[in-house]
Amino acid sequence: MAPEVFTLSQTPITAHSFNADRSQVAVSCSSHEAKIFCWSGSEWTLNATLTEHDKPITSIDWAPASNRIVTASQDRNAYVWQETQDPETGALIWKPTLVLLRINRAATHVRWSPKEDKFAVASGARAIAVCSFDPENNWWVSKLLKKPIRSTVLSVDWHPNNVLLAAGTADMKARVFSAYIKEVDAKPAPSVWGSKLPFNTLCGEYTSPAGGWVHAVAFSPSGDVLAFANDVASLVTLTWTSEQSIVAAGHDCQPYVFTGSEGGWEPIGTLDDTSVPKSASARPGVPGKLNKSAAFATFQSADSRGQSSIAASSDTKLLTIHQNTITSVRPYEEQGGVVTKVTTSGADGRLIIWDTNEISALATKLATLSV
Repeated sequence: MAPEVFTLSQTPITAHSFNADRSQVAVSCSSHEAKIFCWSGSEWTLNATLTEHDKPITSIDWAPASNRIVTASQDRNAYVWQETQDPETGALIWKPTLVLLRINRAATHVRWSPKEDKFAVASGARAIAVCSFDPENNWWVSKLLKKPIRSTVLSVDWHPNNVLLAAGTADMKARVFSAYIKEVDAKPAPSVWGSKLPFNTLCGEYTSPAGGWVHAVAFSPSGDVLAFANDVASLVTLTWTSEQSIVAAGHDCQPYVFTGSEGGWEPIGTLDDTSVPKSASARPGVPGKLNKSAAFATFQSADSRGQSSIAASSDTKLLTIHQNTITSVRPYEEQGGVVTKVTTSGADGRLIIWDTNEISALATKLATLSV
């Protein structure tokens, strides 16, 4: 099945998340607004705009069971959005609820816990805010995971047990913490990560083998395995599709497929067939890179004529469907415990749905991720 390609924005999409039945998608388009698009049968149409933040939104997550959206922003705030009925008009509107994050730097990433009774917000304050609802005051309060984080937290992911939390940071570490909150969580069963899990217990710490910031972390479906990716491998986002398979993407503008086990992991292909140009005028080159002769011609034109042909030249098209960095990959469709489709959004403003069974051979050697 060919990938389904949609252009939602003329500006980069920094994050996206679907509702439970995939009829709506919330996206951040490098602005202080989150936009909700609704599927109209043939295209995505703008349905609502969430406007409480005053600086660019960095991350979005849509809780499938409770239908709540959480947004995090560079303005150091997060909001939980609930669809409610307007008492005056009777129309459904998205109403924000305040979150007391207690951070003094930008919020960088946010994810709901599996039971949707907590969410975690990564930040530039060398801390992770683990948030739960306070019904007395009708707001969300936070407890901070701090030690031994020494730099910006770039990504978070929850363990299936609703207690453990993985974090990727700019100090070149991937860590697993306990985010146990006595008032919210039942005592978790022992796992490979430990049995005694008071809040802020460090259950695991792993250094990025090749160095570089750890941009993405994710637990396997069982929760027994942790994968993380860094910018040395040009990967900034990943998701598990089964216990033996991962899809990861980033600056190479295409989603790669990795498979493996305890014996080792390796890239086996890409979901984007780069062997055939995406347009008749595209020329062969390295996937995710500009054709060298095209780039040279562009600068030569700028030097000799004082003008650039980048906007008009079809030679600047990449061989990949995404024409810029992939910023987020998310599971889309699942059958029998295996993710059969994933979605990606990118700095090119595109949202693409991929079939995880349609794997093409790699055109270039790829650095591996850490599992």
